[in-house]
Amino acid sequence: MVRMARRDEPAIEPMQPPGIELHSIDYIPASERHGTVRHLGALWFVSGVNLTGLATGITTESAGAGLVWTLVATVLGSLFGTFFMAFHSAQGPQLGLPQLVQSRPQFGYLGAAVTVWVFAFVNYVAFNTSDAILSGDALHALAGLSPDAGYLFSATVAAGVAFFGYHWIHRINQWLAWPLVLVMVGLTLAAIRSPSLPADAWTPGPFRIGPFMTVFAIVAGFQLGWAPYVSDYSRYLPADVGVRATFWWTYLPSALSAIWVFGLGAVLWAAGGAGRSPVEAFRTVGDQLWPGFGTLAVVAQFIGLLSIMAINQYGGMMSLISIADSVRPVRPSRRIRALGILAMFVLVWAIARLVGVERFTSFYGNVLIFLGYLFTPWTAINLVDYFFVRKGAYSIREIFRPDGIYGRWGWRGQAAYALATVAMVPFMMTTPYTGPAARALGFDGTIFVGLVVAGVAYLALCRDLDVAAERRLVEAEGLVRHR
Repeated sequence: MVRMARRDEPAIEPMQPPGIELHSIDYIPASERHGTVRHLGALWFVSGVNLTGLATGITTESAGAGLVWTLVATVLGSLFGTFFMAFHSAQGPQLGLPQLVQSRPQFGYLGAAVTVWVFAFVNYVAFNTSDAILSGDALHALAGLSPDAGYLFSATVAAGVAFFGYHWIHRINQWLAWPLVLVMVGLTLAAIRSPSLPADAWTPGPFRIGPFMTVFAIVAGFQLGWAPYVSDYSRYLPADVGVRATFWWTYLPSALSAIWVFGLGAVLWAAGGAGRSPVEAFRTVGDQLWPGFGTLAVVAQFIGLLSIMAINQYGGMMSLISIADSVRPVRPSRRIRALGILAMFVLVWAIARLVGVERFTSFYGNVLIFLGYLFTPWTAINLVDYFFVRKGAYSIREIFRPDGIYGRWGWRGQAAYALATVAMVPFMMTTPYTGPAARALGFDGTIFVGLVVAGVAYLALCRDLDVAAERRLVEAEGLVRHR
């Protein structure tokens, strides 16, 4: 018989049967930690190699910076955004918790659900909607299926992988890594040798700060978009895996993948993508290398897309469970996981039908910009708390207690988030609104303002926090290794 956990202690399940994961938002005990940090490399490289990643390159190229400056901004934006994302990944082995649950010490037991998890759920839905549209378009082009049927097939496969969970997500990405590298090499050759590429494509042209920074913000925002769930995929690693190793095995593969895929998407679009859907553009240019390669490349990128759809369904499921758990305690089970995945499945299908492939580029561009606004303050607050305030010392039991030491409403995190959001507004540059500071600068500066204001404000508000008392409690509990 499984012992029922009290509400004042983390829910810990027995060793799970092979194949299906039982855990969701609960703590991963030492007896179930396994794997090596190198496994993160395949996961974070493959996660960028798919149709959505190539479509992100299309979005950057359409900003109007010119191909060369688009590529430069892509490199800088990827290196910048991935830096923060990789430090979130390093939290996983240390705490054994999914990323969003780690927000309770900063935002409170209930406050995290309202401020962070709802936004995170929007993040999953928005990205999975983009994936759904592209998956439907890909199967329509490859097999003649209707977009609806294409999405339903794709989402069913992804839902199956998400249901099996963490272990199978890692395993599948390890299988896909080298085949997708070979496909990327072929697509790269096709793109740079394409006769459709304009003769002056590699001429830098005039530097325009506005379009350049738009590309930078899109790419950096995309990489920051991984932050709310990046440590979900390192939380099973043994607790003695260091911060440095986890950081680098996340940072280098993810940054390389983003630079390569986004840059390739921009080149493919410049080589004849205008007036075509993303799938048609990729297949057309790929076929210029040799007949049939474009179709093969789309198939490979579609398989990569199924992998990222599984990751988004998995993360969306955990976000829903986290929100529900803050209102009423949720016991991890296969049933609750299946219900969460089903809810994601239906909601994404409905939104994808509403948007349609015709409006994909506009929809996806807005997703990248607005989600960056939501998560820039959060990433600063979470990282400052982990590395500078509490220095990795968190009580697992208190995180799962509604009336624990972290409280229901973490006023410090809430206040810092609100201050950063207000400070970001004048620097926003969107279709419906452009702030006065953004108009004066000529570009969207929210990512810099949000990171600095949120981080500095939170650090200042934590000056009177009794960290020493918390640390004594953590040491007595003995579940978390900290600095």
